Amino acid sequence: MGLFNFFSKEKKESLDKGLEKTKTSLFSRLAKAVVGKSTVDTEVLDNLEEILVSSDIGVGTTLKIIKRLEERVAKDKYVGTDELNNLLKDEIASLLAENNTQDQVDFVVPEHQGMPHVIMVVGVNGVGKTTTIGKLAYQFKKSGKKVLLGAADTFRAAAVDQLDIWSKRVDVPIIKQPMGSDPASVAFDAVQSAVAQKMDVVIIDTAGRLHNKINLMNELSKIKRVMQKVIPDAPHEILLVLDASTGQNAIEQARQFTKATDVNALALTKLDGTAKGGVVIGISDEFRIPVKYIGVGEKMEDLQVFNKLEFVDSLFSEN
Repeated sequence: MGLFNFFSKEKKESLDKGLEKTKTSLFSRLAKAVVGKSTVDTEVLDNLEEILVSSDIGVGTTLKIIKRLEERVAKDKYVGTDELNNLLKDEIASLLAENNTQDQVDFVVPEHQGMPHVIMVVGVNGVGKTTTIGKLAYQFKKSGKKVLLGAADTFRAAAVDQLDIWSKRVDVPIIKQPMGSDPASVAFDAVQSAVAQKMDVVIIDTAGRLHNKINLMNELSKIKRVMQKVIPDAPHEILLVLDASTGQNAIEQARQFTKATDVNALALTKLDGTAKGGVVIGISDEFRIPVKYIGVGEKMEDLQVFNKLEFVDSLFSEN
């Protein structure tokens, strides 16, 4: 039975299209790596190592993959270059399976004894944070959940305005205050309002400044503390949004934010506009934090729950 029997045809097509640039780049480089070779030897593996690093999978993760391939080649003695794609696919899938990334099929949230599921969204400006929040709200609402937004990025008027536009577009309520208001106050009001209105999900936007880690850490800690006055175990999810098209810069942002707060979920945006989709593999492997969502296009439906097997299958599928 095919893997995609579990997923809609539309989702598969959207994912395939979103990964097209990464896939095209990877396949063309792999083809060059095996020119004139019939078996996978040291030279092919050296070339492959260079390809994976330049695909933004990252040095550490690449070395793990190459080591596994070397072991496979040594064990099987004769491995044809025509088998390289499948070998690579197997090892990447196996690597992702060892990380904390859990396969999901739909937009679901856990139950919290009648309390809403609280998601605090972090990330630098420009990565698609507000758009991701809007698309998340759309997907949760589509799945039958009652959703409320909290505009706690009060340092930029544009951030509040943009989230307000999304709330109207998706038709979900929003809690906001004037620019310059205390972000923690907005978060408190949003969570309190979500409880009072018996919402299922509340999504809190936060400021995307990364110039001073101590200030950021203090601010995010304060937001968490005030939310916990309403719901003791909030936020249930701290979602870091990263722009996949920035490659290694996205990995550095993940490093900084994981030091500043307890990130426990990742969203990778703009995969459709880049050949650097390999960064998803590197980030998942390095940080052992679940990649929960990926953005593969502009449409509302193009924010997808991340499924590692589906992702790898699409990345290595023949056109």
